[in-house]
Formats: sequence, C-alpha cells, structure tokens
Amino acid sequence: MSISWKGVFPAFTTKFTANDTLDLALFEKGLQSQLDAGVDGLVLGGSLGEASTLTTQEKETMVKLAIEIAGPVPIVLGIAEGATRDAIKQAALGKSWGVKGLMLLPPMRYKSDDRETLTFFKTVAQSTDLPIMVYNNPVDYKIEVTLDIFEQLLECDNIQAVKESTRDVSNVTRLISRFGDRYKILCGVDTLAMEELLMGADGWVGGLVTAFPRETVAVYRLIKAGMLDEARAIYRWFLPLLELDIHPKLVQYIKLAEAQVGLGSEYVRAPRLTLIGEERERVLKVVKEGIATRPVLPELQFAK
Repeated sequence: MSISWKGVFPAFTTKFTANDTLDLALFEKGLQSQLDAGVDGLVLGGSLGEASTLTTQEKETMVKLAIEIAGPVPIVLGIAEGATRDAIKQAALGKSWGVKGLMLLPPMRYKSDDRETLTFFKTVAQSTDLPIMVYNNPVDYKIEVTLDIFEQLLECDNIQAVKESTRDVSNVTRLISRFGDRYKILCGVDTLAMEELLMGADGWVGGLVTAFPRETVAVYRLIKAGMLDEARAIYRWFLPLLELDIHPKLVQYIKLAEAQVGLGSEYVRAPRLTLIGEERERVLKVVKEGIATRPVLPELQFAK
C-alpha cells in the first residue's frame, strides 16, 4: 500500500452533539470543507480528535464515513495506545476499515527509554503493511524519537514519514541531512509551518486548518510555488489564530474557532469542558479579529 506524505493533512476534530454523541451531519459538513479547499489527506483519531475519549465503534463509524466522502483523498488513523498489543490491534482494525495510513504515537502513559521506544515502533510497523507516519512530539508526550532511533527504523519500509513536532525548526535540516528524502517530513506545529516548509518539510499536519482550510492550503501551495511574499502576507494574518494550536486547551480553542466559521461546534467530551468566562472571551476575540480581517486568496492556487 502507498500514500504520498505531501501537502496539507488536517488533524480533524470529532464533532459531538449536546447529548455527547457523534454529530455525523456536522462531521460531514466540516470534512467536505476540507476537501473543497484541496487538502491532500485527513488524520482522524489524533489528539485534536479527542481520540482518548472515543470508543472503537465511534472511530470505525467516523473512518468509514470519511472514506466514503473523501474518495481518493487518503484517510490516516491516529494510534495512541498505552500497550503495544493494543496499538497492533488498532492498526489491524484501521486496515479492516479501509484507512490508507497510520499516524503512530509513542507509548502513552509511560515514558519509554530509547530501546523501548524503538522496539514499540518496530513491533507495530512489522505487524502491518500500512504506511506509517511517526509522531515525534517530545514537548507534549515527553518521549523523543531521536535521529539514532530513526536510523534504526530505516529497516521498516512502511515507516515513511515524520510528524515533526519537536518545536525545533533545525530538526528538519537534521533529518534531511542524515536521511535525505527517505522520510517525508510534515510539520505538526501550526506556528512553525511556514518556517519548516521553507527548510524543506514536505507537508503540514494542521490544527487551525479545520476552521480555515482554504487559508492553510493557500499558504502551503504558495510556499511550494516560490510565491513567498504572498505566503508571508497570509501567514502573518494567520499567526494569532495558529497560536491557538500550541495551548493545552487546543481542542476547545480550535473547536470555538470552528463554531464561529460554521464548520463545527464547541461541544467537547468530558473531562474536557467548553470554555467559559474571560478565557472564552479572550479566544473569541482572536477568532473574530481573524474572521474580520480574512485575506483575499489567489484563486488559482486552488486548482488541482
């Protein structure tokens, strides 16, 4: 199986109703907005998707609906399990549901050392033929996938990409200098996307793209076309919104943005709670300012 790890891959949110069930109508509306903007893939069941609160049945329902809607656009399933055997089981389920790739986090709820981290990734990769993107986020998950670990993962042909979230832009250069184009690199931190793309990253796993899909795709395509002045202008407008992605409450913040543009709702699943008071007003001010000053985009960049 193959997947092109290039372009914009939204880390898609899970839409809930007021009764804490899946809002499939809103899910479909939001998903279609991403496809209309020209995204290159979709990640379901990631951190932004509140994966730790979802049942297996809910994941299956969303994946199958997304595949039906997305057509040739690949659906990638996030795996963030605490036990290796559970990650293997989730990978097998994902394949049976029809996903085209996996985004694999290191073991959760235990800070594995390098040997354990390497063994975890190799064991899961060897259990499936699905292409895998390793999620490297030592800031939030306290486990770093080092260059030496990536060196030892070269033998796993289906480990093909890295979601680069170390928040160290120079790590893009380190990866390219050591491995060439063996690993595709996708920026996983919204506030560093332009910088990492300029340094050679292949794609962007975005958060705010779920509320602002056309702007995100425009920044990516303008950069890749060498139209840097145009990309910078959009990115400078975008940055206050993108900063909502690097907060512990990124789910609530981004869902508030989605609600304001009509592509989602504020409902989250407990233990998360919707925003209230001064915090909600502060985030709402950022979102409303962004909407009010939304830039005019070059339409030609959305041609496939």
